[in-house]
Order: sequence, then structure tokens, then C-alpha cells
Amino acid sequence: MIRSERRNEIVVITIDRPERRNALDYAALVELDSIQSAVDLDQTRVVVLTGAHGHFCSGADLNTVEDEKFVALLNRTLTWFRNAPFPTMAAIEGFALGAGTQLSLACDLRIATPESGFGVPAAKLGLLVDQWTIQRFVALVGQSIARQVFLSADVVSGERAHQVGFVHRLGTLDDALEWAKDIAQLAPLTLRGMKIGLNEADVPESASLEFDAAFRAAWASEDLAEGLSAFGEKRSPNFRGR
Repeated sequence: MIRSERRNEIVVITIDRPERRNALDYAALVELDSIQSAVDLDQTRVVVLTGAHGHFCSGADLNTVEDEKFVALLNRTLTWFRNAPFPTMAAIEGFALGAGTQLSLACDLRIATPESGFGVPAAKLGLLVDQWTIQRFVALVGQSIARQVFLSADVVSGERAHQVGFVHRLGTLDDALEWAKDIAQLAPLTLRGMKIGLNEADVPESASLEFDAAFRAAWASEDLAEGLSAFGEKRSPNFRGR
């Protein structure tokens, strides 16, 4: 379930699937997309995205098969947070893994508790994230931390993420809402223009033919089928590189 609440000029969007630690399945993405479409762009100054029950989002719900429809809708959701004509903020507590890290990446600002965790465990499953996720993460934290997260599947704490600049402030949802209130008092047309300029200064979104081939190979691989089976059976996967 995805909930939306308007607090004057601030819209709070909450992922609320406690039984799956707020993991996203296709139905949840449809709900999130519907909520995004209903946001009054003229009456909103800040959107805050958060998760209920102690977690932000533990990734994609691997009990449901991630297919092209899921990936396309996830990308659409991420693009909305990036291109919304006002600041978007992720308030993170607990895990933000996989799609959770992607959601936090897509937002302009991030506030997290020191004990929260960011990671992209794709290599534990045999799948591959899109090129935008890699480019955006490298742009925000640099090659060193990005290689640690993507190539070792390590989870980086909120405190560490704050030290390297990925998390802007340490705090809770209440702290995020106070920050959002301050931002909501700023000139909206200026912020809109600033955001356009910042997005245009970002790394161009592009995928080489080589990366595209690697992406398709991973998603069509026996390793992905093995990774998903191992996840469901709660065992270690046996990857064979094919």
C-alpha cells in the first residue's frame, strides 16, 4: 500500500508494506504512479518520500517476477521524482536497498538515520541495474564508494553515506518535515529554475551498446533464474556465469 498525505504545501508519500519491509511489487508501483499523477503541481512546494514501520524500501519484491513492465514503470516513477518542478526529498530509516536506493537517488535531497543502510545487491541475485542508476550514483558519491556498493554488494550505513555526501542531513522523518517546511517558504519559481539547471548539469543519461548487451544478457541469464530461486528457498546461489 502506498499512502499520500498533504500537509499544507508539502506532500508526504509513504510506502507501507510492512509484511515485505516495504519492497515494491508491480501493484505498488501502479499505486505510486497514480499518486504521483494526482499531485497538484501548482499547489505543492516539496514532496517527501518515506517508508513506514522502520524501513524505507527493501527493494523489489522478489516474490513477484521483475519483468520489462516492472522495470519500465519503476523508471517512470524515478523520472517523476527527478523531474518534478519542486524539490523532492527522501526520508530514510532502516534499509534502502536496490529499488530503495534508486528511489533515494532520484530524489533531490536525502535525510537518513545513522543506522539506515543503502545498497544494491544485484550481484547477489544475478540481475543488473540500469545505466542511469550507476551514472547517478557515481556522480553523487564518486567511483570509490560506487565500486564498493556495486561490485561487492556492501551495504553502506546512513552515517557513512552522510560522510561521503550522499545523505545531506542525518535525522528522522520529523527532521525531514521541518526541513521541507523551510524549503516550502523559498521562491518556487527560483527553485524550479534551479532544479532545471541542476538536472541539465547532471551526467547525460546514456547507455553504450556494450552496457545494453550486458544488461540484456544478465536479465536473460540462467544465473538470474538461480538467484531468484535461491532467494525464495533461502539458500546461497550457485552462479555459473551463463
